[in-house]
Amino acid sequence: MKIALTVNGLHVEAHYHDDEIEKVHKPLLQHLAKIHAAKPERRTIVFLSAPPGTGKSTLTTFWEYLSRQDADLPEIQTLPMDGFHYYNRWLEAHHLRACKGAPETFDVDKLAENLRQVRAGEATWPQYDRQRHDPVEHAVVVTAPIVIIEGNWLLRHDERWRVLAEYCDYSLFIRAPAEVLRARLVGRKLAGGLSQAEADAFL
Repeated sequence: MKIALTVNGLHVEAHYHDDEIEKVHKPLLQHLAKIHAAKPERRTIVFLSAPPGTGKSTLTTFWEYLSRQDADLPEIQTLPMDGFHYYNRWLEAHHLRACKGAPETFDVDKLAENLRQVRAGEATWPQYDRQRHDPVEHAVVVTAPIVIIEGNWLLRHDERWRVLAEYCDYSLFIRAPAEVLRARLVGRKLAGGLSQAEADAFL
């Protein structure tokens, strides 16, 4: 299947083999539907963690599409973790702006509180503005019965991040070859206006 998706405001043409869709993606979504059916009175929260460049956002957008095509599947909504970056003014005050994106540059307490609200019922979610390079509060209204929280550090085992496990009903981790990730990240930085030397230095 070739499908045009809008991912983080960008138009992406994604390709998935029919066999992969039938044997991997649809069974996974059916499994998530069963998890939700066991406790339908509350929202089901799934963590998807992976290194940058693995295609998390594209994949979860595709899952949203599949959930809308099958009347037997509950709707799925993706909620990226990027909106929980500390604001740039905070990062600058703590000398962390240069390593933005590292685990210590996220407000984990705020993320935990938002997850509590998402599970309980009515909730909104912050969104990272790639033009302002800062979060925008309450940008997304959470509506779906199953939400996928996607980010790089959700499954970290240190004390600061472990508290999030309380809100996780199911977790997934994606691996990819380091050379593939590097090529994708360099390409992303070049597309964002950095020089080759700047992109290499960032990594």
